[in-house]
Amino acid sequence: MLDNTYILAIESSCDDTSASVICNEQILSNIVANQEIHSQYGGVVPELASRAHQQNIVPVVDAALKKAKISKSQLHAIAFTQGPGLMGSLLVGASFAKSMALTLQIPLLAINHMQAHILAHFIDDANEKKPIFPFLCLTISGGHTQIVKVYDYFDMKILGETIDDAVGEAYDKTAKILGLPYPGGPLVDKYAQAGSAIYKFTKPKVKEHHFSFSGLKTGILYFIQKKVKEDPNFITKNLNDICASVQNTIAEILMDKLKMAVKETGIKQVAIAGGVSANSEIRKRLQSAQTHLGWTCYIPKFEYTTDNAAMIAIAAYQKYKLGLYNNQTITANPRLKVNS
Repeated sequence: MLDNTYILAIESSCDDTSASVICNEQILSNIVANQEIHSQYGGVVPELASRAHQQNIVPVVDAALKKAKISKSQLHAIAFTQGPGLMGSLLVGASFAKSMALTLQIPLLAINHMQAHILAHFIDDANEKKPIFPFLCLTISGGHTQIVKVYDYFDMKILGETIDDAVGEAYDKTAKILGLPYPGGPLVDKYAQAGSAIYKFTKPKVKEHHFSFSGLKTGILYFIQKKVKEDPNFITKNLNDICASVQNTIAEILMDKLKMAVKETGIKQVAIAGGVSANSEIRKRLQSAQTHLGWTCYIPKFEYTTDNAAMIAIAAYQKYKLGLYNNQTITANPRLKVNS
C-alpha cells in the first residue's frame, strides 16, 4: 500500500453534481454544483437533472483536481456512485468515471450511495470522533429512512425502514402545504426554531423498527385545510408553531424507533446520516440522548449531510485498501440497497 493514495470520487445520484479528491482518509477538495432549475417545479425533474449533470461534470471534476493541487496522473483510482438514485443522473457519473479510469489505466470503484452516507463518519477530521464497530445508524433523507446496524465498513444490515414515504418527503410535503418553496425541509426547521409545539399530530403505529410517514402527511394536510377554512390567515399567523409541531412529531417518531433499536441490540453507539441529519431538532435529541441515555452519538458535519462526493471518496478509499475494484462491465443500479 502506498503511503499516500489519491482517489477522485464522483457523486451524481440526484440533482447535485459533486467531485472530491481524497488522500488516504483526508479530504483535499469537495466541490458541489447545485441545480437551481428544479425549484420552479417544486421537486427534482429527472430529465433536467441528467442534462445538468452532463453540463456540470467536467468543470466540477476540474475544480476538484485544482483545489486538491494534484494532476490526473497522480490519481490511484476513480470512484463513482453506482446507486441508488435517478438512473439518468447515475449514468452520467458512471460513464464519466469509467472512461477516465480506462484512459488513465487505474482502478475503478463503484460505491453504494447509502453506505457512503454512513461511512462519511470516517473522514479524517481532528475535531470529530469516529464510530466504533458495531454501531447503529439512522439514515434519513428525501428518499430513505432506515435504521442500519453497521458491523464493518461494508457489512451492514437494515433493521427497519420506511414502508412508504421517507422522512424528507414529509418535510417537503409539509412545506408545500404551507406555501413554502422547494426544498422546504430546511425552511420548516428554520421556522420551527421560533415556534412552540402546541399542535398534536397522530404518530403512525408501525411494527418493529419500521417507519411510515404517508399518514402523517395526510394528517397535516387535513389539519391545515380545516384550520384555514375557519381562518384564512391561520398559516400566516401560526407558521412558526405549525412547523415546530410537525418537527416535534417527526423527531419523536425517529427517536422512539431508535430507542427501541438500541434496547433490542444493546448497542449504544449511534450515528445519523443523510440530508435530514442536518435538522436542528434531531441533532438536539441525539445530544440529549448522550446525556440522559448514555449513548455515544456521532453527528456529521453539515457539509457531509447532503449528497456530496467526499462521502463517496471515503467509502472508495476503504474499498481500495481491500482491493475491491470493479471492471468496466459494472453498471448503475438505481435500486441498490444499503446491504448490497
